[in-house]
Amino acid sequence: MSTITSANSTFALAITNLFTSPQIIQGYASDSAFSTDAMTIAELVVGVDGKLSAGYLYSPTVQTITLMPDSESMFVFATWFSTMQAARDVYWANGTIILPSIGKKYTLKNGVLTAGQPMPDAKKTLQPQVYKITWESVTSEAYNG
Repeated sequence: MSTITSANSTFALAITNLFTSPQIIQGYASDSAFSTDAMTIAELVVGVDGKLSAGYLYSPTVQTITLMPDSESMFVFATWFSTMQAARDVYWANGTIILPSIGKKYTLKNGVLTAGQPMPDAKKTLQPQVYKITWESVTSEAYNG
């Protein structure tokens, strides 16, 4: 019987000129590791005669990554974030996500860090930090690993 666990997933991220060999991301928040926003893939308009017209749109994919403040992978995102701020430039990334439980591999192409928390929120305990990467494309294929 198959499962839907995300506990055995892997997310590898390579960032041009920073981390050229893929870094395995780990240390996610307990209820949220990574997610993507819904993509808009069509634009619709209704003419004055009431007829619907539609056209396909290319659309980026926004991914949210949520890490615990003590995650070993925090270094990857903190370095990416601070390097972009210092350089006043973008650094591009590519990634791979493997979800063995559903037999899928996702290839993430040409991504840019578009948002991030510079420090964790301090409450009773330090809170998870959120980062957003916007990808040019995300494609999937079968995975049998």
